[in-house]
Amino acid sequence: MPQIRPLRREDRDALYAICLKTGDAGQDATALYRYPELLGHLYAGPYAALEPKSGFVLEDEGGIGGYIVGARDTYMFENKLEREWWPELRLRYPDPSALPEPDRHLVQSINKPWRTPKRITELYPSHLHINLLPRFQGGWGRCMMDRWLAAMRERGSPGAHLGVGMRNERAVKFYQRYGFKEFQHWNDVLMLGIVL
Repeated sequence: MPQIRPLRREDRDALYAICLKTGDAGQDATALYRYPELLGHLYAGPYAALEPKSGFVLEDEGGIGGYIVGARDTYMFENKLEREWWPELRLRYPDPSALPEPDRHLVQSINKPWRTPKRITELYPSHLHINLLPRFQGGWGRCMMDRWLAAMRERGSPGAHLGVGMRNERAVKFYQRYGFKEFQHWNDVLMLGIVL
């Protein structure tokens, strides 16, 4: 029987693998990247390293097959990223212009990360990323979300937000059914929030 357990720093490699296997609008992105670790550097690694207490993994006899990570305080987390996470990666990936897409876009995000506007963090100070391999899709996402949002509520968060690509229709529907509401839309990304 799968178990949801707290994230540990040593889960990092499993998170990177899942991030890549779900990184193309929920599908396997392995063939898309010259540097397959880039997705993990942006959307999984910093949470295992800097905010493990705000994450959970889903594990069965086959190993870790899903995770939900995030930060209780997005503003403080982004400041911590600037001090402790991005500097080393900027040395490793200094020139995005030399890379093909989609690697270029991710390296640009490392060198000039998007900062969440205060108008978002005031209402929804927490944020999250959730990814499940196919064997766990269809029920476990809701269980993981319940667990994570309850943890944020216990830590005093009034709301959480996330961004999702519109191409990932299955994820968009999941979040909307769960109760997340759209509050912003630009390019192909929906920003959704939920009050806790």
